[in-house]
Amino acid sequence: MGEVAERLGPNLLSWASDLDLATRDQALALSRSPAVVGHVALMPDAHLGVGATIGTVLPTSTAIIPAAVGVDIGCGMAACETDLVPSDLPETLAPLLREWRQTIPSGVGEGHDDPQPGFTAWLQAQADIGLDAGQLRRAAVQFGTLGSGNHFVEVAVDERDRVWILLHSGSRGIGNQLAQAAIREAKLLAKRWLIPLEDPDLAYLVQGDSAFDAYLAALRWSQAYAAANRVQIQAQAVSSLLRIVGKGQVTDTINCHHNYTEREHHLGRDLWITRKGAIRARVGDRGIIPGSMGTASYIVGGLGNAASYQSCSHGAGRRMSRTRARKEIPADDLRQMMRGREWLEEEADHLVDEAPAAYKDIDQVMADQADLVKVVHRLSQVLNYKGF
Repeated sequence: MGEVAERLGPNLLSWASDLDLATRDQALALSRSPAVVGHVALMPDAHLGVGATIGTVLPTSTAIIPAAVGVDIGCGMAACETDLVPSDLPETLAPLLREWRQTIPSGVGEGHDDPQPGFTAWLQAQADIGLDAGQLRRAAVQFGTLGSGNHFVEVAVDERDRVWILLHSGSRGIGNQLAQAAIREAKLLAKRWLIPLEDPDLAYLVQGDSAFDAYLAALRWSQAYAAANRVQIQAQAVSSLLRIVGKGQVTDTINCHHNYTEREHHLGRDLWITRKGAIRARVGDRGIIPGSMGTASYIVGGLGNAASYQSCSHGAGRRMSRTRARKEIPADDLRQMMRGREWLEEEADHLVDEAPAAYKDIDQVMADQADLVKVVHRLSQVLNYKGF
C-alpha cells in the first residue's frame, strides 16, 4: 500500500497492509462510536486490543474513551545517543546485563525494595490527585522499573556506528489502577445514561462531568509519571553502561508517549486526540519505532500528515496473541534469531511470546508509513533486557 491510506469504512482510514479481519472489525466498531468525530486513523502496526484497536488514533470532541487510552497510560519509548562506537564496548556485555537486572527491576508487580529518591522530587512538582498511601507507595517503589511483556532496555548501534540505549516502559501499576477505575466508571455511566455501545469497553466520559475531570487529572498525572519513569530508567542504564565502558557521554535524548490523550487542533477545531499504540509525528517531532526482539528499530522524523492526525505507528505490532505465540513458537527459534546478541537466553521459554514471528515485519510497517515519517536512523540491537 505504501504511501496512500485505504478507506475501510466511512470513518476509518488504514495504513496497515497486514491487517486481520478481527482487528479490522474492531476498528470499524470504534469508528462508529458516538463519541468519535471525524475519522479514525489505523496505523500500520494495528492489532486487536481491548475495546479500541492498538495502533489507533481517534478524535473526540467532548469525551474521552478510557479503554482507548489503555491501561498503561503514558507508555512510550525513550532513546539516548552516546558518543561511543562498537569498538568501545567490552568483548562481552554480560556484566552490563547482570547489572541492569539488579538495578532496573522488571516483571509484573515488580519494584524496588524501597521508594526511589527521584520519585519524591518528581511528586513534589505534581498536582495532588488524591492518591491514597498504598497507591503512593506503589508509585514510589515502581519508579524506575520496566514492567513486563514488550517492555525492555537495549543497547543498539545505528548505521553510523553510534551506540544508543533504547527503552520501553510506562506508568506501571499505578497507571493501570487509575485506568481501570476510569474504565469501570465509564461503563457504569453508560448504563445509567442508556448510551448504546457496540462494545462495553467503548464507554466514555463526557466533558463537564466530575468523572471526566477526575480521569483527566489522573491521565495527565500518569502521563507525566510514565515520562519521568523512563528518564529514571535511562539514567540508571546509561550510568551502568558508561561505568563499565570507562568513558563516554550522552549526546542526544528522545522521550515520547504512545498511549495517551492530548487536546490538539485538527479538522479545523480543538479535539481530544487519543493515540493508543501511536506516536505524534508533526513536522519537527522525533519518534522511536522499535521492532521486535532481534529486528531493527528506527529513529524517525514526523512529516505532519493531516489524515493521520500527525501520527505514526509505535512499533511492529503483534501478529499473534501471546497465548498463541507460546503454543506455536519454539524457544530454539528465538535463540536462533538472537544469536550474537546479549540477552536473557536462559529465560527463552518465558520470552517466546516476544519472538519476531509473533510480530509484523517492522520493515513492512515502515514502508506502509512512508507518508507519515522519514527514517533518521536505523538501529540494530546488541543487548536486550526484557521483562516477563
